[in-house]
Amino acid sequence: MDTDTQLRQDIIALIAEVTCEDDISEERDLDLFESGLLDSLAAIELLVGIEERFGVDIAPTAVEREEMNTVNRIIAQIEQRYL
Repeated sequence: MDTDTQLRQDIIALIAEVTCEDDISEERDLDLFESGLLDSLAAIELLVGIEERFGVDIAPTAVEREEMNTVNRIIAQIEQRYL
């Protein structure tokens, strides 16, 4: 398994942990806020988890909600800063 694939799996695992939704990877373009899986408190928890696990600091004011409202968009934001 390559590093990019492992990183994506680790990100998906974190999102699943924060949202309490084990099969989060099945619908990676689902709007997590509209579906009720993420709210503002969970989003902060996710950002803290991203920083702790991946060393990537994403300030809540640095991105719009629409830039981090799906699994794929969250992965893209982390990969932009991580790789």
